[in-house]
Amino acid sequence: MDWLIIALAGFLGGMLNAVAGGGSFITLLALVFVGVPPIAANATGTAALLPGYIASAWRFRKDIEYPASLSLKHLILIALIGGSIGAGILLTTSEQVFAKLIPWLILLATAAFIVGPWLLKRRIAEQGENTSTPMLSPITALIMLSAVCIYGGYFNGGLGIILLASFGLMGQTNLHGMNGLKNLISALLTAIAVVVYAAGNVIDGQYLLLLAVMAIIGGYVGAALAYRISQPLLRGFIVIVGLAMALGFFMR
Repeated sequence: MDWLIIALAGFLGGMLNAVAGGGSFITLLALVFVGVPPIAANATGTAALLPGYIASAWRFRKDIEYPASLSLKHLILIALIGGSIGAGILLTTSEQVFAKLIPWLILLATAAFIVGPWLLKRRIAEQGENTSTPMLSPITALIMLSAVCIYGGYFNGGLGIILLASFGLMGQTNLHGMNGLKNLISALLTAIAVVVYAAGNVIDGQYLLLLAVMAIIGGYVGAALAYRISQPLLRGFIVIVGLAMALGFFMR
């Protein structure tokens, strides 16, 4: 039964990441349910979803657009340094503290899922498709993106939509270009975070391969269904899952 739960979670996680995001919610819940400690569950789920991030970054490589205030070199450094710092903080966090933080982190990510799309639509409506005037100064953009990358290295849940909202504040309005950049930064910071997790020996190898394989399969299926499933319906489902998980962890 444990293996079946993990396989289903990997498939659903990969599918959700392909069409809307939030796949790490599912993998974290499944791993904790089968008895994996919270920190190891978070690290293992992140590692299992890494191939999907890399594939997405490669797929959207031609669509990448960079904020006017930050260069590619800056973005790579921020992603790598932020991801490693976040992963390092995770390794120094006790299981008890992290378990108490999980529902709050899930609520933060769920709030981002709710507010993010509205924020992006408002930004596009105010500035127009061809405008790249930043709402933030370069130093503010640098600090904000660094904080998001540290968050991604620490927890990873809801990272994509938080990044998209950040890019909107930096002046970007082209959703294809923003998605390309989101995938690149997600892949970079997740890759370095997984290296830190592995060095800290917090990845559960027992379920990693199955979870990763099923996530890849789910990603392909999700990509095929992306244009057939209502995005509002998917986002509503993810919000419900996020709130239910937060409530479950609070009660636990």
